[in-house]
Amino acid sequence: MTLDPWRPTRRRLADTLLAAAAPLSACVLALGGLSVWTATGNAGSPPRIGVTHARLYLPVGGAPQTAAFFRIDNSGDADDELVGVTSPQVPMGTVLSRHRMDPGRTACREAAPRLAVPAGGRLDMSPLTSDVTVPVTRQWRDGDLVPFTLHFEHSGAIPALAVVVRPGAAGN
Repeated sequence: MTLDPWRPTRRRLADTLLAAAAPLSACVLALGGLSVWTATGNAGSPPRIGVTHARLYLPVGGAPQTAAFFRIDNSGDADDELVGVTSPQVPMGTVLSRHRMDPGRTACREAAPRLAVPAGGRLDMSPLTSDVTVPVTRQWRDGDLVPFTLHFEHSGAIPALAVVVRPGAAGN
């Protein structure tokens, strides 16, 4: 009588269970550790974005472009990035811009594909840091409200209303 090599025997079953015990134990231990870490609040929270102090400079002297500025707070534990800004009143689209000084100490504005909003921090746009370049497509007046939607890498789309202000007015 010959034994079938594929026929399970008590010894083969014991060896198989013993071989599977180590990886299974490691998985259970890792899952338990991650569960405790998350339950105690150490896993962090996603970005929590708030947009305030939104303003759009009143176009001056027939300029083809103007700038919009937003204060963006991230009260979450994870970084996020502003990747775009849209408005139904600006069908031609907007451009994120970053301001910097070149080696000759001249201020330069350059397109920025995205702007960082650090965890627990703020992106405070201003004429000296960053802005949203907006083509002038209509006759805005001082005090008008212009709807914008800010698009974030992780937080998605967040609406904001920007008030039209004169450049250099208090609070800019």
